[in-house]
Amino acid sequence: MTRAAEQVAIRSRGDRVSFTVRPRGLVVAGSLLLLIAACFLVSLALGKYTVAVPDVIAALAGTGSEQVRLVVVDWRLPRALLSALFGAALGLSGAIFQSLTRNALGSPDVIGFNMGSYSGVLVVMLAGGSGFLLIASGAVIGGLVTAFLVYLFAYKRGVQGFRLIIIGIALSAMLGSLNTWIMVKADVAFAMQAAVWGAGTLNGVTWVEVWPSIALFVVFAVALAVLAPGIRQLELGDENAKLQGLKVERSKVRMIVLGVGFTALVTAAAGPISFIALAAPQLARRLTRAGASIDLVASALVGAALLSIADLIAQHALPGVSLPVGAVTVSIGGLYLVWLLARETKTR
Repeated sequence: MTRAAEQVAIRSRGDRVSFTVRPRGLVVAGSLLLLIAACFLVSLALGKYTVAVPDVIAALAGTGSEQVRLVVVDWRLPRALLSALFGAALGLSGAIFQSLTRNALGSPDVIGFNMGSYSGVLVVMLAGGSGFLLIASGAVIGGLVTAFLVYLFAYKRGVQGFRLIIIGIALSAMLGSLNTWIMVKADVAFAMQAAVWGAGTLNGVTWVEVWPSIALFVVFAVALAVLAPGIRQLELGDENAKLQGLKVERSKVRMIVLGVGFTALVTAAAGPISFIALAAPQLARRLTRAGASIDLVASALVGAALLSIADLIAQHALPGVSLPVGAVTVSIGGLYLVWLLARETKTR
């Protein structure tokens, strides 16, 4: 079947609105939504106090016993929601940077933007700041400062993807050393808190983090929808994008800021969570068979599914122990990164 035959054009009367749909993409999206929903229900049902699925549904509907509603809605629902939301945010961030760099290694955890967000949060915490808004501000500022430095050093008559990745890796190593120095110089209580948070964890998240996270995600998603046509043009190459009237460097800066925003959103509430942004766009591309292009919706759904599954493993892999979800994603991601590096080396 040809690439054109894999797409279906949909037009409104008068051709005022038209777009193409890939049937395989719809099947993949539907399957991923079912997987996310299954993980969501399992996350709400399992724990020290096991709740039957019908009781979970009743609690979500506002009925059922008070005890079940307390466990399901107040204790477990925020974590289940945020695991899917943050996974989607990381998937979109990875898709943005991999599209920008046109390289499978172009994700915020490899380039170092999540490390920059982590540094910003550490500075805020060291200064005595607390609360989601202050922590989020530190994460955004740290990520944007890192992005500015990477862009500045990578700029040479424009920004090339490979230079961006190499400079980002170097800056990430420097920031890692800075973060270690901050924790060594800080008191023991702060160092322990920062170390646990820095592993990337959803333990202890509450409704306080849910609503601001949803609001910020919606704002970033709307901005991404506006930038999406420019992202597609950039995938054809800078010269082709210029010929189509796109202001290339301005679009790249906007993409970087938006990608950092998605990463900082996650880092502010859960710490730096690796692997998801790296793997989600690549897995989405293979599932949808989208060729060299990045499917934003599929990347978000794969990211949500991956983090939801990883969080279930973190909560229930060891009896009586809830691991940081970042430890699970790093363990899986290390193997994936080795395979990806080997594959990229063969193609060069």
